[in-house]
Formats: sequence, structure tokens, C-alpha cells
Amino acid sequence: MAGRLSQEQIERYARHLVLPRVGVEGQEQLLGSSVLVVGAGGLGSPALMYLAAAGVGKIGIIDNDTVSASNLQRQIIHNSELIGKSKVESASKWISGLNPDVDVVKMSVRLTHDNSMKILEDYDVIIDGTDNFQSRYLIGDTCEILGKPWVFGSIHRFEGQVSTFNLNDGPNYRDLFPSPPPPELAPNCSEAGVLGVLPGIVGAIQATEAIKVILGIGECLSGKLLAIDTLSMEMRSLSFSKNPERERITKLGELPERDFEEIGAKEFSEKRLGGWKPFLLDVRRAQEEVIASIEGTDARIMHLEIPSRVEEIPSEMDIVVYCRSGQRSAAVARFIIESDLNVGRVFNLAGGILSWSDNVDSNITKY
Repeated sequence: MAGRLSQEQIERYARHLVLPRVGVEGQEQLLGSSVLVVGAGGLGSPALMYLAAAGVGKIGIIDNDTVSASNLQRQIIHNSELIGKSKVESASKWISGLNPDVDVVKMSVRLTHDNSMKILEDYDVIIDGTDNFQSRYLIGDTCEILGKPWVFGSIHRFEGQVSTFNLNDGPNYRDLFPSPPPPELAPNCSEAGVLGVLPGIVGAIQATEAIKVILGIGECLSGKLLAIDTLSMEMRSLSFSKNPERERITKLGELPERDFEEIGAKEFSEKRLGGWKPFLLDVRRAQEEVIASIEGTDARIMHLEIPSRVEEIPSEMDIVVYCRSGQRSAAVARFIIESDLNVGRVFNLAGGILSWSDNVDSNITKY
């Protein structure tokens, strides 16, 4: 059976050929498959490297950025000599040096509503190596229209997430995250920082998922979100399913935006005294909580952490969100609304701690 592979390929892929669930047939599947990696950065680097090493026959790379010195702490497919050069060219050069079997398709452009359908339709599996919500929703919607599976990955400081969406008509990105958060809740690596090895872990898992999809082996992360914490070295898997009430995506576009309600400090205090028991959520930083806090606060989740900890918001309860002045809490309230969580009414405490000190409790420190 090995006669269908060249002697060089038999030697190169020897460790695959002896695997019972891969073998010659599986290796030929990999050589005949195609994967598009959107983004040749922190996540794309390890994914591209392992896909190329595995012998995926056609690898598309789309990225319109250039290599910078700050990338090299985590984007290991690039090197110092290529600073200022196209990331696509840099990644392509690395892959060609590793494995001549791989046909690299280079696209030094940005993925947009205008080109996503044409680009994605040529590949069997899509890997998301982006760092922004706009691109993720575009990938998810395009894959839903085309019926393509795609592997999601995200990183934030010391934590990462991976899932495989739209596999065999399984759940897609909007079933887990119905709509994008406001920009205030979506910091990128340059704003929040990231442990350099974290994208290596996440990107390698993404490549693993793509290979499993191609070979049809194992249990993929369809309907599961794998959460990785490198500080504790703990991994947990959160299950989710298709939302039967969500309208399937048939064309690219934006979903309508809904909104939250404002509630004043005095009105909120009076309603609580009257027996209203909403879930009171503080979205300030830990340092601010030490200075002042509203009595009866149920939880504090810093506003930038809300997207990754949204499961901590209880269902079937009214939610009141507060911060120092009402700006961050307004962004969080909108995110909760747009996430279509099974909650009651969502309120932003207008004026936050400052208004609470002025109108309810003057002993609360203003800062």
C-alpha cells in the first residue's frame, strides 16, 4: 500500500504511517486536503507549522500585516531577519523550507465581506487565527453559508479557548456568542498582553482539530468550548448546543442591535428596599473595589473579562451592572443584551459609584 507514496514521503511521514487510525490512507487524505489559516500571527504560526509538517497538501494563508519586532515573542514562524516583510511571505518561506509537498497559497489581503465567500469556498477546513470579533463573526457566517467546518481559537493574557464550529451541521459561533461585544470589551494582545507560549498551545490544538476533521477520527470540539488556564495548568470543557431559535445565516450582514435600560441610583435603592432582588454586578477592577463598593453586590467581574466569563451571569434574573461612572457598565449591559442570555431585564446603573455617593450613601468614597 505504501507504493502510492514516494520513498521520500514514506520516510517523512513514517510516524503517521504506523498509526492505526492514520496509515497510508490517512496520509493520502492529508496530502489531498486543504486548510485555510486566517492570520499568520500568534495562533496562525503554530497551526501553519504543524499543518505543514503533517503534510496537508494545500495551505492558504491570508494576512495583510507585516512582521514587527513585538511579534517575535509569540509568532514563531517569523524571525528577526524578516521584520518589515509581509507575514504571508515570511510564513510561506518557512513552510516551503520544511515541506516541499505543501502547495502554499499566499494572500496578502484582509478578509472582508467582499472576498470571504470566494476565498473560503476553496478549502476543506478553516482555522481562525485572528484577534478580533469582526473577523470571527465574518468567518463563522461565511462558513455557515458555505457549510464549511472551522476551528476557533482565542487568547487573552494567560488564558485560551478553542472550539470547532459548523462541523456536520453542528453549532456555530453565533450559537455560543450571538453577537459581537462593543469595542470596549474586546482588547487585543497589544492592549491586554499575552504569555508568549499560550498561542503555541492554542494554535497546536487548532491544528490538531483540523487534522481530526480531515481524517474523520476522534472526538472533535464540536459543541464544546475548551478553556485553557496556563497559570493553573487546568483545562475545562464547556458544552453548548445549537440555538433552535437563532435564524440561520443565509447571507452576510449584521444582526439588529437591541439595547439595555438605564436606572438611577436613587430609583435602584428604593426598588431594592421594596423587595426587588436583581443580580448586582460590579465590572470595575479589583483595585477599585477596595476603595468603594455598593452593599449587596453579588459578583465582580472586570469588564474586559466579561466575554470569557459570561457563563457566571445567572439566568432568569434581572441584572444591574455598575462601575465608577456608568460608562464601562453600559458597555457590559449592552454586551449581555446582545449575547441573548436567558436573563431578565438588564439595567445600567447611571452614574455608577459617583451617583450612588451623591444620591444614596455619602459615606461611599468618590474617586
